[in-house]
Amino acid sequence: QVQLVESGGGLVQAGGSLRLSCAASERTSSSAIMGWFRQAPGKEREFVAFISWSSGGTYFADSVKGRFTISRDNAKLTVYLQMNSLKPEDTAVYYCAAGGYSSILPKSYAAWGQGTQVTVSS
Repeated sequence: QVQLVESGGGLVQAGGSLRLSCAASERTSSSAIMGWFRQAPGKEREFVAFISWSSGGTYFADSVKGRFTISRDNAKLTVYLQMNSLKPEDTAVYYCAAGGYSSILPKSYAAWGQGTQVTVSS
């Protein structure tokens, strides 16, 4: 199963930016889609964005559309989540995930990273 390692989290003031990275150990048919999810304390894990390795097609949650972008480097097997205009409500643990098809549901993703904390202060 593909292994995922996130990095790039941290503390930032509202309005600031952070870039998260997710390095994958391999690319397989069951990891054709790379997604980002987040989970705030006491809340369910929610979809943020996904990208296709092959087409580069992307999809975003309404809450981050226009502020976040997702990209991939096929040679490095790395996916990036660029987060701009951050808000306190973006504070959460961010998880990278790999799945076989486009989906906003966590259960559609079989492989998960360990998560990285993003904290946005007001």
